[in-house]
Amino acid sequence: MFSFVEQSISDLGFTFCGVDEAGAGPLCGDVFAAAVILNPHQPINGLADSKKLTEKKRENLYPQIKQKALYYSIAKATVEEIDSINILQARMLAMSRAVQGLKTKIDYVMVDGNRLPKPLPGVGFEWIGGDRLLASIMAASILAKVARDHEMIELEQTYPGYGFAKHKGYGTKVHLEALERLGPTPIHRKSFAPVRRLLK
Repeated sequence: MFSFVEQSISDLGFTFCGVDEAGAGPLCGDVFAAAVILNPHQPINGLADSKKLTEKKRENLYPQIKQKALYYSIAKATVEEIDSINILQARMLAMSRAVQGLKTKIDYVMVDGNRLPKPLPGVGFEWIGGDRLLASIMAASILAKVARDHEMIELEQTYPGYGFAKHKGYGTKVHLEALERLGPTPIHRKSFAPVRRLLK
């Protein structure tokens, strides 16, 4: 289950977590992040980059990760924060919140991508493509993605007609046509070009 790097850190007795985020690209909704400390004695079969898994497989893995992980935390940065500080900084904020939410000592934090959120407990490492290499980051990517998908499905009930339950807020043709027809909602990101254009 663990990569060589993760197994080596575990064998030395250090605590580490994997961190990833979901929802940077959509035109609406919060950006989510998750941090996960996996249990080496509770392997989870089928872990992979959440983008490479079907929705059904992600949904099946979601409760397994929550049940078998030693610790996990899911956090987010709001639409208002995205518009205020920009999406990059909001991603960093959500990831930092997720790590802080673990409520346990952490020696190493392994983050998917090429930037580290701050503040972080322990030593942070950037892993480009980490969601394809490290099991703990794979698990975090699944938790963040599924949690965000669930929120978008719920928001479909509040804002019908946009198709949030299907496209999850991404700029699909259906979504863009609904935006033109119905206008932006309070959960749309005003700083994103297609929404900003309509608000003008």
